[in-house]
Amino acid sequence: MSDTLPSFEDTTDFDNADRGFLGALVPGVVTAGDGRVVWDNDAYAFLKGDCPDTAHPSLWRQGQLSARQGLYEVTTGIYQVRGLDISNMTLVEGERGVIVIDPLISVETAAAALALYKEHRGDRPVTGVIYTHSHGDHFGGVRGVLPHGTEEGVPILAPAGFLEHAVSENVYAGNAMTRRASYMYGVGLPKAPDGQIGVGLGQGTSTGTISLIPPTVDITETGQQETVDGVRIVFQLTPGTEAPAEMNFLFPDHRALCLAENATHNMHNVLTLRGAVVRDSRIWAHYLDEAIEFFNGRYDVGFASHHWPTWGHDNVVRFLAEQRDLYAYLHDQTLRLLNEGWTGVEIAERIELPPALQKAWHARGYYGSLSHNSKAVYQRYLGWYDGNPAHLWEHPPVELAQRYVDVAGGPAEALAKARRYIENGDPRFAATLLNHVVFADPGNEEAKEALAGVYEKLGYGAENATWRNFYLRGAQELRHGITGDMVDMANPEMTMALSVPMLIDSVAVAIDGPRAWDEDLTIDLVLLDGATDAGERRRLTLHNGALTHRVVAEPRTPAGLTLTLGKAQLLGLLAGKSLQELGIGVEGDPALLTRLFSYVSKPDARFPIVTP
Repeated sequence: MSDTLPSFEDTTDFDNADRGFLGALVPGVVTAGDGRVVWDNDAYAFLKGDCPDTAHPSLWRQGQLSARQGLYEVTTGIYQVRGLDISNMTLVEGERGVIVIDPLISVETAAAALALYKEHRGDRPVTGVIYTHSHGDHFGGVRGVLPHGTEEGVPILAPAGFLEHAVSENVYAGNAMTRRASYMYGVGLPKAPDGQIGVGLGQGTSTGTISLIPPTVDITETGQQETVDGVRIVFQLTPGTEAPAEMNFLFPDHRALCLAENATHNMHNVLTLRGAVVRDSRIWAHYLDEAIEFFNGRYDVGFASHHWPTWGHDNVVRFLAEQRDLYAYLHDQTLRLLNEGWTGVEIAERIELPPALQKAWHARGYYGSLSHNSKAVYQRYLGWYDGNPAHLWEHPPVELAQRYVDVAGGPAEALAKARRYIENGDPRFAATLLNHVVFADPGNEEAKEALAGVYEKLGYGAENATWRNFYLRGAQELRHGITGDMVDMANPEMTMALSVPMLIDSVAVAIDGPRAWDEDLTIDLVLLDGATDAGERRRLTLHNGALTHRVVAEPRTPAGLTLTLGKAQLLGLLAGKSLQELGIGVEGDPALLTRLFSYVSKPDARFPIVTP
């Protein structure tokens, strides 16, 4: 597979990243109320130096660009705070105050970003909020710009379906996603030339308080126009692209186009390494193409929720066209090859971008990669199975590892062979072989150290930031065990935003099925005012180890227990409070609730990944 890097002599991105700079937060550190550091951009000062041999030069360049921090003018009346979280906060000045677009991940970083804006532009009140899409780094800090008691009368705009997707994405598979995210973002790795140097989309994720205020204005169709604080906005809905609910929008009076996270200065993820539902690169390309036509001639600058803007209408069109072609080519060529019989792994080795895209810095795989994105397209259409019967019923990792090591001649011989592969320039297979040795005998410290060294080597050579972080985090855990704090998406505002069916589903996916095989119980929830579905009766059935639920208007048979309650009381129950403490109406046998909860398991948030 050929790969041609763009020219390092081209400084356009650096010029654009520095354009409009007004001032930085000094020091570039944000702390929580208890003094805990939740963001430290100054830790990336080492990126000002030359690229060392522990980093890919292209990724080092991306880190240098993404680490720029401060308040920047995009155009008259529109400003961005960059480098205070993985995402950008954009501020649009209106008649009375300022509209905030995408208030970062954490309350603390959002408050710091707003304070930086006010330091340079004056103390304007927040008169509107726009969430571009349903990912946490674009709404989590909203209480930093609209503290409790200040949101009344302030419109909060979001694409249709935002709330459902914002609160559900990390619920059902949340524990596994969060653990894997610690690898993806390099949680616990030192910020250093031989450690975490960014994530491609930005430098990292803040670790402060996450919040959510539900939208008050839904954007339901392309062409919808809204005026907020005297500012006209024209919207384009883009569902199913980078997020299930997302939108681009134009400020016609400012001649400025917001591209959300649909077009950023890197190849994005079709499937994130932390795990998610596979995105549709075909529809992604379609909406980028639609944006070119729909907004044609009406803007002079395009900006996004990450990275730096692009100035000049023709430059933005070229940028959008190349981003469109990137996702379309990825989709179509993967389909072409899979229809020729190639498997996902084989396609990832064969597929290559056209030279023009290889030479475009913004198409490089810093966050997503051509390799894992093509596998994701394959997965979207054909799933995990490649059609080969040998792969239909393989042994699980430990049992497979034991057999590989036996075939290799035992642990010592397998280790020696792995080292020969390293010496012969094949760290990829050395990692495979050493991984089998470790899974066959996790107490083999020599094999673990050898595997850690291979992971380091692979990480240092990776252009993709998240690949680098996975490799280096894996090396760290092999040597030192599981360290570092995990991101916590759970808090009262987030859980209050879950619908009652989603809350029940979150219990259902935690039921220990085998222990509940012989259980048979029914519980009715009669929902009071204040619940999402006030007035309805929802029947829960635990049968054959599966918790299911449905709305029943007139129950044909009585439930063993009926609870009359509001949503806040239901949340209290799930938090471990008693029926009596919460004042919930009870009819029937309350022991059924105890029995139901006895089957709910709590997953280990720090489960092993690089060892069994």
